Amino acid sequence: MMRRRTTLLTGCTALALALGATACGGDPVSAGGGDKSLDGQTVTVAGVWSGSEQKNFQKVLDAFTEKTGAKTRFVSTGDNVSTVVGSKIEGGNAPDVVMVPQVGVLQQFAKKGWLKPLSGTAQQTITADYAPVWKKYGSVDGTLYGLYFKAAHKSTVWYSPEALTQAGVQPPKTYDELLKAGHTVSDSGLAAFSVAGQDGWTLTDWFENVYLSQAGPEKYDALAAHKLKWTDPTVVKALTTLGKLFKDKQLVAGGQKQALNTDFPGSVEKVFGPEPEAGMVYEGDFVAGVAHDQYGKAIGKDADFFPFPAVDGGNAPVVSGGDAAVVLKDAKNAGAGMKLLEYLATPEAASVWAKAGGFLSPNKKLDLASYGDDVTRATAKSLVGAGDSVRFDMSDQAPAAFGGTKGAGEWKLLQDFLRDPSDPKGTAAKLESAAAKAYQD
Repeated sequence: MMRRRTTLLTGCTALALALGATACGGDPVSAGGGDKSLDGQTVTVAGVWSGSEQKNFQKVLDAFTEKTGAKTRFVSTGDNVSTVVGSKIEGGNAPDVVMVPQVGVLQQFAKKGWLKPLSGTAQQTITADYAPVWKKYGSVDGTLYGLYFKAAHKSTVWYSPEALTQAGVQPPKTYDELLKAGHTVSDSGLAAFSVAGQDGWTLTDWFENVYLSQAGPEKYDALAAHKLKWTDPTVVKALTTLGKLFKDKQLVAGGQKQALNTDFPGSVEKVFGPEPEAGMVYEGDFVAGVAHDQYGKAIGKDADFFPFPAVDGGNAPVVSGGDAAVVLKDAKNAGAGMKLLEYLATPEAASVWAKAGGFLSPNKKLDLASYGDDVTRATAKSLVGAGDSVRFDMSDQAPAAFGGTKGAGEWKLLQDFLRDPSDPKGTAAKLESAAAKAYQD
């Protein structure tokens, strides 16, 4: 299952060109210089990554081995991290480190007493080198447990430069301009947007960007924590705004019915595949990986992005997701696991994956020259430059029953709304009913 977090295709997966990575000062990165103090120890790391993501993370683990002497072993959990890790803990075979893909899961692990607070060294690095928002999302009840090593930028609209040039359209700055540009693209022969309605998570991302810009960060935080009800007028207003796009057959490729039968990879194909049907597709920076890997598009030339535009005079939104490294308290080698986290907190570790491609780091000390191409650098600059205005994916902060389950909760209700956007107020009431139950359980 393709998740909006960083499960399969987060970051521009094959964008790394032949640039060498550099550390903050611009010198070539080396994982050497360690004291080999962990010789003979093995750190087991569990996470959702597979394929190219797992291979690239292994390069980071290999650099840690070179630096410290510790061996590493990566175990891919698939999407259901909570269940897999829980069964390993019960079986007395807990991994030392888990790369947690959702704030809600990190909070769940902490409340079960599974996590070890980060060391003073790791905390000092995070405080110095990361925007405070990342410390907030890694903490539970004031204790810092998680280090956000890998991030996603989920406020990017990807487009075919050829399609927009043919229509005479420039990347829009506001949501109203976005819809106007969409109609112009449609008039030139292509639908404006390819919408991946078969995957409910993409619709939550649409909503979150509109809501963050339109209602503002304080309301966003309150709704994410369910301190604000989904029946609030700001939610109805955001749904109404989104509904204008969803119900416009000129804007959505194939209309609502086809959108509901289009998954995320299919939505990218409709813009960048051999037979384009639309000029634009909204999703995170990981769109570039599909466009490049599957369809050979040169990023920055055949495929490019513009920031998700501001809605109703608000600020342009920056919604993110990410994977947080945590150390399990009852792990056999938790000490060495914490040393790995201290390493992952450094720009040196981040640069290893930045060089390999398919990666964004929230570490503001990572030299942007470490990234292999201008588009990835621009995406990273936007993410880091947003500072504390970044907001984590709202549905990833919710209990999985509401924000992360196929065919249920927010995913299903927004699919129903895409099918029939005529009653935003009724949809808001259904969302509130589902949220209230999930947050109570």
